[in-house]
This record gives sequence, structure tokens and C-alpha cells, in this order.
Amino acid sequence: MPDMRDVMTRSAGRSRLRLAVLWLAGADLRLTVLAVPPVLPLIHHQFALSERAVGALSGLPVLLFGLAAIPGSLLIARLGARRAATAGLLVVAVSSAVRGVGPSVPILFAMTLVMAAGVAVLQPALPALVGEWFINRAGFATAVYANGLLIGEALPAALTIPLVLPLVGGSWPASFVVWAVPVAATAGLMALCPGPMQSTNPAQSGGPVQSMALARAQRPVPGRWWPDWRRRETWQLGLMLGGTGGLYFAANAFIPDYLHATGRPELVTAGLSALNLGQLPASLLLLFAGRRLGLSKIAVAAIQCLNLIGIAALVAAGSWVPVVGAGLIGFGCAFTLIVSLALPPQMAATAEIPRLSAGMFALGYTLSCLVPLAGGAVWDAIHAPAAGFVIPAIASATVLATALSFRFPA
Repeated sequence: MPDMRDVMTRSAGRSRLRLAVLWLAGADLRLTVLAVPPVLPLIHHQFALSERAVGALSGLPVLLFGLAAIPGSLLIARLGARRAATAGLLVVAVSSAVRGVGPSVPILFAMTLVMAAGVAVLQPALPALVGEWFINRAGFATAVYANGLLIGEALPAALTIPLVLPLVGGSWPASFVVWAVPVAATAGLMALCPGPMQSTNPAQSGGPVQSMALARAQRPVPGRWWPDWRRRETWQLGLMLGGTGGLYFAANAFIPDYLHATGRPELVTAGLSALNLGQLPASLLLLFAGRRLGLSKIAVAAIQCLNLIGIAALVAAGSWVPVVGAGLIGFGCAFTLIVSLALPPQMAATAEIPRLSAGMFALGYTLSCLVPLAGGAVWDAIHAPAAGFVIPAIASATVLATALSFRFPA
């Protein structure tokens, strides 16, 4: 009989490794995507890109996150979540590193799309891994990788210009290689992670017969990959993710132009910083008090009211009121994002998590692209800067209504 303390030590070690890999994989969802904006002026200058091409370079990956989520679910059903996540990470690392080969515009755009497809595979794989590895602590594990995602959004913006570009002699293609290195390292760690059934301790597994039954239950089920569009929760989760993402991307897109149009350009940096840094307190709050706070109809509905207050503050008069509004929006969007990501592992059987997540991501990221586009169209039609936030406000109100009708897991 193995010593129980040794078994518990090994189990704790596996849990720490898995949490670390989840955090790194969460960061990798955004590291290579957001390595582009800091070097866009260099790319724009070298290739003489039009503004439409610049917008496509930034916006197409987000759209592909939605379009490729369902094929990603198929890959998870065939390979299993861990192998699919490893494959997705390798695709992201390689395609991101070669985006600057040439340098060539066709390669830049083609490899950007391939990279986005790799991210789209990774996204539904992470909730599935949470369901396999931490089914009893799904909220906490989701908050861990969501915290990594938020840090992954901040690092390229903070480090590319002052640190990475000087390190590679000002070469934007080489900067993409630098940001691909941690993604490749995460793929290696993911491949080394023990699978859900690698424990052989009878006391933990309930004996060999139960272990075999559990192994069969957790084995990927071929064919169960297409989202169940008749399932109400698929649409509700998609609306929650899409409304939240639409508000976040619209705020990033419109805050600079809105503040310029209203004669307060000096607040642009502060406003964008508040929007993105405001996400971190929400992540930490859910990390340490997630199950008590997050998966509650009242909490999620209250956060949408906070988003609406943030939008109102953003378009209000006053010197620093818009900055406060941007911070409220960042907090509210991060809170709702993490709750949305935490729900599939707690609402579906292990084999069903990838397709529920894929449906959520397909709907959510499609809406995330449409909300800013619609907001911009309203701004152009009415010729009033505040009009750009009308559609994002409607999106946030939709999330509020969805949360009130949603049956959260007990």
C-alpha cells in the first residue's frame, strides 16, 4: 500500500502543475493576438496598409474565434481536451512566429488567421480541461485561467515597446517570435500534464472497476461535438459572452475617438488604462471568493447595472468622470466574462463541455464583432459621439435580462 502522505503530496503537485498550465494557457489566449497593436505603426509604415487593412488585421482574429470554435469542438471530441489544447498551442506558437516571414503581407494575414484558429481550438479546450481536472473547483480553476487571460492582454501592451523591441533591434517580425516562445513552452508543459485518470490509487479511484467505468465516462465521445442549438443554455451563454465582449471591444474602439470628439484627448490614455486595469480587481475577487460571489443571478445582474452606470459616466460631462466610467466597465466586463467561462464545466457532463463551450464561443464572439460595428454605424448615422455607446448599452441590458432568466447551478 502506498503511503497516504506520499499520495496526497503527488496529488497536490499534479494540481499545482495543472493550475500553472491553465494560467499560462489562459495568458496564451491573448499574448500573440495583442502583440500586434504596439507594432501596428511599424507594420503600417512598412507595407503602406490602408486603414481598412489595419482594422482587418486587428478584427479578423476576433471573428475567427467564433467561426472556428465549432471545428475546435470536433478536434476535442477526437483527440481529447489536453491533446487538442496542446495542438492549439503549437499552432498558435508556430503561426505567430512566422507572421513576419518575408516580410510579406499575404503571409502576415494568412498566418494571423491560422494563429486565430489555434486560439479558437484552445478556447473550448480550457473549460473541458477544467471539467476533467477540477470539476469540484471549477469556479476557482476558471478564475485562474481567466486571470492569466487578463494578464496576457496587458503584457504585450506594457512590454513590447519598452522591452521587446529594443531586445530585437526594433524588428517587429522578431517581436512576434519573442511572444511565441512562452506559447511553445506552455504546449510542452501541457503535453506533460497527467491525464484525468492517471492516478492508480484505489483509495482515490474507488477500486479498479469504478476506475475503468470512470475512464470510459471521461473518454472523448466521437460525434458529440456539434453544439446543441436547441439547448436554451447555449443561447443564453452566447448572449452573456457576446454582450459582455461587445461592450468591452466597443469601449476599446470608441473611447479614444469619443474623448477626442468631446475635446478631452488628454484623457485617452487614462481611460483605456482604467478600462483594462479595471479588469484585474474583478479577476482577483472571483479568484478568492468566486463560488460565494460569482455564480449568482443577483451578482451577475447587479454587475450589468454597474456596466450601465459605467456607460452613463463615460458619456457624462466632467473632467475625470469618463475615466471612472471606463474603470467600472472594465470591472463589470471581466466579472461577467469569468462567470460565463466558469458555467459550462458546471452545467454539462465532461463529454458535453466542449460543444456547449463551442456554441457559447461561436455566438459570443460573433456578437462581440457585431456590437462595435453597429455602434459605429449609429454614430455615423446620428453624428453624435455618445450615440456610439447606444448599441453597447443595449448589449449590456440584454446580458442583464439573460442573467435574470438564467438558472445558475446550485
